[in-house]
Amino acid sequence: MGIIGKAKTRISDSVNALIGDDGTARIGIYGPPNAGKTTLANRIARDWTGEAMGAESQIPHETRRAHRKEDITIERDGNSVTLDIVDTPGVTTKVDYDEFTEFGMDKDDAVERSREATEGVAEAMHWLKEDIDGVIYVLDSSLDPFTQVNTMLTGIIESRDLPILIIANKVDLDDANPGRIDQAFPQHETMPLSGLEGENMDEMYSRIAAKFG
Repeated sequence: MGIIGKAKTRISDSVNALIGDDGTARIGIYGPPNAGKTTLANRIARDWTGEAMGAESQIPHETRRAHRKEDITIERDGNSVTLDIVDTPGVTTKVDYDEFTEFGMDKDDAVERSREATEGVAEAMHWLKEDIDGVIYVLDSSLDPFTQVNTMLTGIIESRDLPILIIANKVDLDDANPGRIDQAFPQHETMPLSGLEGENMDEMYSRIAAKFG
């Protein structure tokens, strides 16, 4: 049995432990590695609960297990919504330990991180196909959005008819081009934002309350 096959039982157990039974909508934060998903999740959690959700790092796949923050109530423009936010591992078609050694990590640690990251991809897909009620899809606006991963994930989201808000993140970077994300996903609502700097967060909260409320 391969890595993903071995992970299925552990993933099912962890997901079942996270799922509540109170009917609160579960909103998954999805996207490729290093798009700023956890930075954004932490910003949302701190703004509304005072607590962060997970560790942030420049090294890809810092988030290798889904983290859930329950009962986040967002109020904007007369709309109010209570959500469980699920910060998911970055989804990619391939995890290579070499990308971690480039950051100075020794080979054994890099191999272990790549194994955990592969399991994390499987867990993220499990959540998306089974247990997510809506998606905040985060993309690095300095990178080309026309990728296999983005096409695959948005296709799954559309097939499940889930509400989706696409975030053109990292607009604080000099080479940011959020317009490319608008062009890549004209059928979906998109908005520019910097989760790191907090730019445009008020507008995002208004859209979250309207879309997921």
